[in-house]
Amino acid sequence: MDLGIKDKHALVCGASRGIGYAAALRLAREGADLTLVARSRETLAQAAAAIRADTGRAVNWVSADTATMDGRLRVISSCAETDILVTHSGIPQQFAQFQTLQRDDWLWWFEAHFFSALELIRAYLPGMKQRKFGRVVNVSANFIKFPQVNAGHSHAARLALAGAIAAVAREVVRHNVTINSVLPGLIDTQALREALRERAARRNVPYATVEAEVLKGCPAGRIADPQEAGDLIAMLASAQMGFLTCQNIVNDGGSYPGLF
Repeated sequence: MDLGIKDKHALVCGASRGIGYAAALRLAREGADLTLVARSRETLAQAAAAIRADTGRAVNWVSADTATMDGRLRVISSCAETDILVTHSGIPQQFAQFQTLQRDDWLWWFEAHFFSALELIRAYLPGMKQRKFGRVVNVSANFIKFPQVNAGHSHAARLALAGAIAAVAREVVRHNVTINSVLPGLIDTQALREALRERAARRNVPYATVEAEVLKGCPAGRIADPQEAGDLIAMLASAQMGFLTCQNIVNDGGSYPGLF
């Protein structure tokens, strides 16, 4: 299936590895040119070179931390406009007891999981509206559908973003600009593996024990390849998705227990 994005430009955040890299690779294979964004210069340059070699598309990159104002401004100044925007902070949630969190902690998580996406969306929407084409895909987490204990700081910021997206998506869809979010679960990323290793070390049990426990909560019984999430993002960025907007699409192997 031709996604209809040949020669479009895609700006992909968190693109040096994992879900962001997988999304960038699929978008390039579909004919899009890229600007990749991540914090690490070395891994980002390697990712850009690998995608360029695989697809032959133009691949630029910007080393920036989108969880900071300076980082977001660096991205916007380096890439004036884009047809496709994939927002992904690349910062995994961390557990903390509610009473230990101070105001500055909450503000930091809002920078990481709210403003990191919202300010990029705000910057690129006018050009998308003018060109009558825009696809924004935000990478969030399945747990905003069923928040975990001791993770309210992360969930609150992501839920605030979902609310803001819900409002603006209905404003811009008449201009063929859509905004959707992907809510992944167990995806085989470095962040997931590190989290499981940390949990195993904290409990002084083997890594395999923790992994087996986590998989019990996933009906699919496995950890997904990042490309499975990347391909979903690319599909949502396609020309055919002009009528699908304002959705929070869970991609977690059936772990979310709700119906809606």
